[in-house]
Amino acid sequence: MNFKKVLTMWNNPILLNGLRFVLLVFAQVMIFNRLNVLGFINPMIYVLFFYWYPIKTNRPLFLFLGFFIGFVIDIFSDTMALHAMAGLTVAFTRPLIMRFCFGGNYEFQGFTFKNTTRTQRVTFLLLLILIQHIIFFTFELLSFSHILLLLKKILFTSIFTLLLCVLLSSLFAREVD
Repeated sequence: MNFKKVLTMWNNPILLNGLRFVLLVFAQVMIFNRLNVLGFINPMIYVLFFYWYPIKTNRPLFLFLGFFIGFVIDIFSDTMALHAMAGLTVAFTRPLIMRFCFGGNYEFQGFTFKNTTRTQRVTFLLLLILIQHIIFFTFELLSFSHILLLLKKILFTSIFTLLLCVLLSSLFAREVD
């Protein structure tokens, strides 16, 4: 196999997103679910799938993949569809979050993340993480009598997840800003 074929293969969005899906699920299940910082912080780095997924794609497929990534993680984590519910919610709200962070520009044909500021991208990632964590931990506890525990889990897990996601996304960035 020559070098041009390998480069062409990695530029295929279906192959690239499929590989991201598998690697993020594997990393979440095998590494980050076992990482228990301070006894309650388990980062959920699979949110990067929603961050990295192409902007102009088939919306029903994206909603299905949002549910499916959560469902696969739920199977391995024994979390009773919490990840699936949170993943589907993040996939559903992603266009609204993009409109909030990037304005109406994201709907234009020539929009790419490299045309945005780092602050906009980090804000976008933070909002994806917050929505995922709010849904996940609210339904995990299923009680507002433990509101302080809920807020503590959302806040600290979100901060730790954001730090790891920013680190991972900068390590695997395709182009330098």
